[in-house]
Amino acid sequence: MAIVTFYEKPGCQGNLRQKKLLAAAGHTVRARNLKTETWSADRLLAFIGKLEIGEWFNRNAPALKSGDIVPENLGFEEVLHLLLDNPLLIRRPLMEVEKVTERGTRIERRVGFDYAAVDAWIGLNNVALPDGDGEACAHGAEGHDSCGRAAYEKPADKDEESRHGRCGAH
Repeated sequence: MAIVTFYEKPGCQGNLRQKKLLAAAGHTVRARNLKTETWSADRLLAFIGKLEIGEWFNRNAPALKSGDIVPENLGFEEVLHLLLDNPLLIRRPLMEVEKVTERGTRIERRVGFDYAAVDAWIGLNNVALPDGDGEACAHGAEGHDSCGRAAYEKPADKDEESRHGRCGAH
């Protein structure tokens, strides 16, 4: 089984569901905080660089859902800076696995949690999968909108952070 470094937003119920699936499949999950991790352009691009720019984003982020940010209307450099400045806009989870082959060790990286893609990559080993999209917000279609805060805004105070800390918008 694989050791998966799993970059998440702590408290995100969707990421919790994904980590539980990986653990149930026999993998070891090493969770890392996406918000506090030190990201450089090169490091982030190692995960997302082969994808279309629109696939780099967390489509559940309030700023995207509201239309405040439209990735397809932005240039490469602008998008990269936006993601580095606002990690909660990054599609998650980001995952990496060290694979040992006859040719040596290599690190493989993935973005998002498409069940079929993760199963083909490291195996979900016949674990019962929830219905629907593996990346869908656990709060439902309106869950994030209820807090009224954009993903890139900082909370006004610590109490606000604790009230909204699990909604995925902060």
